[in-house]
Amino acid sequence: MNYKYEFFIAGKTRNKDNILSICDIFDKYNVSYYCFLKNDNTKDTYGDSSQTEEENMAVFESLDLKSDVVLNIFNEDLCNEKASRNFLLVLPAGKSGHIEAGIAYGMGKKCYAIGEYDATDSLYNIFENIFSKEEELAKFLKEYQH
Repeated sequence: MNYKYEFFIAGKTRNKDNILSICDIFDKYNVSYYCFLKNDNTKDTYGDSSQTEEENMAVFESLDLKSDVVLNIFNEDLCNEKASRNFLLVLPAGKSGHIEAGIAYGMGKKCYAIGEYDATDSLYNIFENIFSKEEELAKFLKEYQH
């Protein structure tokens, strides 16, 4: 199968700074990825620039599950997850990121995570590796070949 991206990067919007820092590492080593925070089609589809990020998240979380905005984001993310060879979850992550990890694992993708997890969970064994530091991920990406 031809993939559009090497990695699909997932996490929670409230962890934005860490996720964008991870994206910078991918950029440094020229490894292609899809990240919902950099998705031009959905990143500015809700909220107001005069509001804080937390206020914008509250607006999004109050939307109807079947609203055009929510369905657009869902379809865009799922399409790009399918178009990615591997999956990376940036911890801490919320329900959506963990669901996306399960989807990726079910599709047979290699799954990775970075960051600290709250407690041991047997299902975290879906991850080939859980990098504890950005330096570990950087070393992996530097040597990465698909």
